[in-house]
Amino acid sequence: MTQVQKLYGSPGSPYTRKMLAYMRYRHIPYQVMYQDPSVKGDMPAPKVRLLPTFYFEDGKGGYDAVTDSTPLIRRFEGEYEGRAAVPSDPAIAFLDYVLEDFGDEWLTKAMFHYRWAFAADIDKAKAVLPRWGGGVSISTEQADQLGEIFGERQISRLWVVGSNDVTGPVIEESYSRILKAMDDHLGRFPYLMGHRPGASDFAFYAQLTQLALFDPTSMAATLKESPRVFAWVHVIDDLSGLEVTEDDWISREDAATSLAPLLEELGRTYVPVMLANAAAVTAGAEKVECEVEDKPWVQKPFPYQAKCVGWVRDELNALSDDDRAAALKIFQGSGCVPLFKAV
Repeated sequence: MTQVQKLYGSPGSPYTRKMLAYMRYRHIPYQVMYQDPSVKGDMPAPKVRLLPTFYFEDGKGGYDAVTDSTPLIRRFEGEYEGRAAVPSDPAIAFLDYVLEDFGDEWLTKAMFHYRWAFAADIDKAKAVLPRWGGGVSISTEQADQLGEIFGERQISRLWVVGSNDVTGPVIEESYSRILKAMDDHLGRFPYLMGHRPGASDFAFYAQLTQLALFDPTSMAATLKESPRVFAWVHVIDDLSGLEVTEDDWISREDAATSLAPLLEELGRTYVPVMLANAAAVTAGAEKVECEVEDKPWVQKPFPYQAKCVGWVRDELNALSDDDRAAALKIFQGSGCVPLFKAV
């Protein structure tokens, strides 16, 4: 009998949505809890409280609490056969890995920005999120109180992800270009990775569950720019019935052409910020400073994203010489290559 994977998450957590959609596609049975089981001592708390938190049997009658969607997907890829979400072609698998990181680490900036920089979005988040996290039956007074506390905390953290009066337009323009690039690609292929989804599809989907389907300002922008992307997010939610074959993965040639505008967006925004952040973390600087679209970008150093740069490079270095050359050819001219080079 296949083991049921236990996890704690929230509908408002993009990474929870990422893992649930991935598991539905992979036919991995799961039990999701929307109230924190560690509060009552039913489950251990993770070292860092992040959503989702998975609980794996430790062989001693207890559980290990594990977070971080990217390694979790790789863990499940090794434990469950069939319907893989990591492409079989190593060069395409590297492309998928980079795009997954872009979704997780850059597109999330747009999600955070839109949710906490506009009055209508703030009001909706403050009204709904407490009822997701505290239970739909909590009193109106308690929900209002929790909403105010959570909202104030999140708004105060906007500068951490780089959202401010100067960078806000940069984030919004980037989101518009992402929608256009996705719209063009999805007009040719139903998924980023071709005719079947990769981990990157679930990463993009995750942030878009909030950007396209929940937050009013970004939802309106999505519908205006790309009804196709809006529809795509609904489709990705449950791909349990999709039949796939190895021939469904995108080819290297098609990836280099169809995904070129999206990769150029990585080179324009994600790459300079990730490199500047890694340099700031290495130097022990108090803030990250660089230029994106000829405008100053300032944010708090983020050690995790510095690790992401190292992991991307590790993925590339693990490829054979031929596959590495093929992978770099896909990114040629995109502005992404500096990300892959150790300095």
